Formats: sequence, structure tokens, C-alpha cells
Amino acid sequence: MNSSERPNKPAQGNNDDRRPSAFAQYSGIGIQMLGTIGVGVYAGMKLDQWQGNKTPGWTIGLSLFAIFASLYLFIKQLPKN
Repeated sequence: MNSSERPNKPAQGNNDDRRPSAFAQYSGIGIQMLGTIGVGVYAGMKLDQWQGNKTPGWTIGLSLFAIFASLYLFIKQLPKN
């Protein structure tokens, strides 16, 4: 039997099969949050190092900003039911 003679397989599932699973969706959001916070901390450390600050003001400020930004993005990406 060649490929033109094979019967068509019935479609399995529905259109929801193309959506990522909840685990994949939330783990992706978590990785995005870690990356955002990591960039904020790294940028703050580099700015403090460049300016020679004794108090890590840039690190604290940019870390807090990155945390709030990542939480905002997390809430924005939550599915609306």
C-alpha cells in the first residue's frame, strides 16, 4: 500500500492541542521573570561599579524596578477566564 492508498487518519483532539500546556506556559513566564530580574541586578551592579559607589544604590533601585516590571508582565500574561 503506498501513501496515496492509505486511509486518512481522523483528527485527534481539537484546536486546543496547539496551545502549550500550563506547565510550559508558566515555566516560560518564570524564566522570563528570572531573566528580567537578572538583567536589572547585573545592570545595577555595573553602574555602581562604574561610579565607584560605596552604597549599592543602583543595584537596589534597578533590582526593585526589575521585580515590579516582571510581576507586571506576569500578571499581564495570565490567561483571562
